Amino acid sequence: MDTTEAGTTEDVPRLQQPLLGQAQVEGSEEVMEKFRYKYDELFNPALEALRELGGSGTIMELEDRVAWDLGLSDDDLSVMHRGNTTKFSHRLAWARSYLKKYGLMENSERGVWALTPLGRETKAVDKDAVKKKVQLPFREGHRAHAVVADEEAEEATPEADWQGELLEVLQSMDPARFERLSQRVLRELGFVNVEVTGRSGDGGIDGKGVLRIGGVLSFHVVFQCKRYRGGVSPSQVREFRGSWMGRADKGLFITTGTFSREAIREAQREGASPIDLIDGTQLMDIMKGLELGVKRYQVERVEIQRDWFEST
Repeated sequence: MDTTEAGTTEDVPRLQQPLLGQAQVEGSEEVMEKFRYKYDELFNPALEALRELGGSGTIMELEDRVAWDLGLSDDDLSVMHRGNTTKFSHRLAWARSYLKKYGLMENSERGVWALTPLGRETKAVDKDAVKKKVQLPFREGHRAHAVVADEEAEEATPEADWQGELLEVLQSMDPARFERLSQRVLRELGFVNVEVTGRSGDGGIDGKGVLRIGGVLSFHVVFQCKRYRGGVSPSQVREFRGSWMGRADKGLFITTGTFSREAIREAQREGASPIDLIDGTQLMDIMKGLELGVKRYQVERVEIQRDWFEST
């Protein structure tokens, strides 16, 4: 349970507080760290990773495979770009975008990326050839259909504005309010009997609820919700698991921060009580989908069909 106001040192994961002066608080030197691969250097690793995954995969599966193939360390994967987005995720997203516009990848609304027929036949690409073709509309001035140029790609992140603003709001909430928000989100997702217990001194548990599936099956779930600005470590995942083992069917860890790769592996460790994870980016996407504190607008686009007039 959070016990302090947002913005204080207690917002930082307890086990990481000795590192406060290094990289755990917003505005620290962490944002100045360098990630060694540029986005265009990830073109071929992304293609190879999808081939190894059988031709398709989720973003997380693709990131895991690329990170494994390149031998990236947790330190490499923890270099932040902006908000809750790491340099690695940010640059791999741009690599996917370029390869999609180049005709080698496609993606579904469910976030699954796949190789196109041309992508399955392509063993490797020349990064300069890809950039030249994809950026051609930009150079010709057709900005509506262009991918940003190299200089802008590093700073431009799709949907970065609303996510950055929402993340700031979430991280500035007081602990009790954030716990109530988590309670509301879980109710909207179908949980029942959701209670906030964080102020009862109940170990690392902030709340509990029941998830019913099909009106037949039910799972007792305990949750922990933390307004972190940095990454959650595997030791914190283990500590949370230890607080509820034998008392519930599953655990759910919600944070405004991120989970390290080791923390994700710990949550999924075979033979251990299962823990599901919701990081800051996933939480914001859920809130957008549920329109909780987020309002979506559809913009009307009107296009004149000149050919129609010529045929009349």
